[in-house]
Amino acid sequence: MKTEWNELGVKLSEPILQTLKELNFIKTTPVQAACIPLLLQKKDVCAEAVTGSGKTLAFIIPILEILLARSAPLKKHEIGALIISPTRELASQIDEVLTKFLRNLPQFSHLQMIGGAHTVIEDIRDFTSHGAHIIITTPGRFMDLLIRQGDKINLAGGLKSLEILILDEADRLLDLGFHATLNTILGFLPKQRRTGLFSATQTREVESLARAGLRNPVAVTVKEKNLSNDGSRTPASLANYYMVVEGHQKLAVLITLMKTKAPGKFMVFMSTCAAVEYFSLILKHFLPSVTVMSIHGKLKTTRFKIFDKFRNLKTTGLLVCTDVMARGIDIADIDWVFQFDAPSCASDFVHRCGRTARIGNRGTALAFLQPNEEPYVHFIDINQKVKLTHMELPDDLPDNLTEIRRMQQNDRALMDKATRAFVSYIHSYVKHECSVLLRVKDLDFGRLAVGFGLLTMPKMPELRNRKTDFFQPLSVDLNLIAYKDKAREKIRQEKLAIYRETGVWPSSKVNSGPMKKNESWSEKKAQKSRKKEKKKLRVEQKKRKRAAVDEDEWNELARDARLLKKLKKRKISEKSFEKQFNNKTEAAPAEES
Repeated sequence: MKTEWNELGVKLSEPILQTLKELNFIKTTPVQAACIPLLLQKKDVCAEAVTGSGKTLAFIIPILEILLARSAPLKKHEIGALIISPTRELASQIDEVLTKFLRNLPQFSHLQMIGGAHTVIEDIRDFTSHGAHIIITTPGRFMDLLIRQGDKINLAGGLKSLEILILDEADRLLDLGFHATLNTILGFLPKQRRTGLFSATQTREVESLARAGLRNPVAVTVKEKNLSNDGSRTPASLANYYMVVEGHQKLAVLITLMKTKAPGKFMVFMSTCAAVEYFSLILKHFLPSVTVMSIHGKLKTTRFKIFDKFRNLKTTGLLVCTDVMARGIDIADIDWVFQFDAPSCASDFVHRCGRTARIGNRGTALAFLQPNEEPYVHFIDINQKVKLTHMELPDDLPDNLTEIRRMQQNDRALMDKATRAFVSYIHSYVKHECSVLLRVKDLDFGRLAVGFGLLTMPKMPELRNRKTDFFQPLSVDLNLIAYKDKAREKIRQEKLAIYRETGVWPSSKVNSGPMKKNESWSEKKAQKSRKKEKKKLRVEQKKRKRAAVDEDEWNELARDARLLKKLKKRKISEKSFEKQFNNKTEAAPAEES
């Protein structure tokens, strides 16, 4: 049930009410109605709410009210509020919302400290020159700035004035491995502060973080009532569907749905970075009237620019992405979310769906499941309390295989991407969290290979003794397929000439040795992992050895210091001192009078 802003039980300042009016936020959402009064009553809050429920305003408004209520205004370099988010995209969204409120509150300065948008040097310069009363940041960047030595920045000093800490998408922060980083940051913060921990799901790790960082927190759980889906972790305005799709039909179904559901904004989630890179190029070709963009975790510097461009897009757009975009990202008016592959983590299923139907808007999510994956519907119902409705396949699906193969024959780079995408998909399937239900041995490799538009089946041990009758390889000499990039093709031709002479393909790596016959990508990854573990073990052993040596040296120094002290106090003679100092292994003689 939504509440009027003047019915919260706490009075909001006029500039904040003015901004809410300008943004057309007439009423609160349940999470805002629950959390704003608690934080303003000096309570720590641990809030769980379904994705898209308006958590950002639930902490931005209390932050501003708390800073306005201070008896003394914040000085230039005093930090009154710190907001930590798991990704730079989410941090940027929070910054945008905050900026709108600060137009009516010019006395407060703020700074966004994230990777990609700014360098560390720029962050240091900005804070030193302008200060910041409110900082929005990601854990890694902030810890780097916090412990940095030699640069003229004193964040630790500024944090002594901290009034409130916000940990947004706390479950995601921990999923990304930031537990130790957060503990380090918490060590720099004053104990007398308010803390808000916001999360879409409550896990043991989140509860552990709450115990470490919050003082007697008030737990807030906001769930939407839905007559057809009581207790669901997805918004009531979201229509959730699944479709049983053979591996060779998935791309054709996606293209057909895009054409029939346009105009609008769409997101499609895939399991690997390689699949995102490959299929985004294919989709651009088959959907010329749609603006197709792609984002995955390996895009470090350009990721935010692409995200921002897609968010501001006014025409029909499709964002092809991995689960790096699954949580906390707020893009207005996403009409459909397609789950091309089942996510490796069950909770990410809910977060993917949550990119649409935000703040009460309607939206649709559709999961593509292969015939062997149909039991996943029941698993999601039990594990995530999300019921999926069956949707029939579209009629008259196009056969795109011939055109996709022609595209690959025109550019070897695309052929490489297709193979890499296929292999990475199989590898991700092996690692699936729900491997009891989604088993590699149940996959139809032949249909999958057709779905990826492969020219020939790659040599993989995983394919040994597998039936791939459905797949018909293209009769073509792969060595004749050239790169469109002339410089890259020249290098390949030089290597090809060496290969034809020696029978060995020249490697760019020194002493890499010949590749074992039928050595799979997953085996190579495992070998790299084992080498990494061995190296880590050697480093640890060296550290322990060095620590033991250091301890012996300290003991020796301490013994020498004691001898010098005795000599100064004339408790031992110079002769005795020299004897003990030069022969440390001997037992010390009795003290002389």
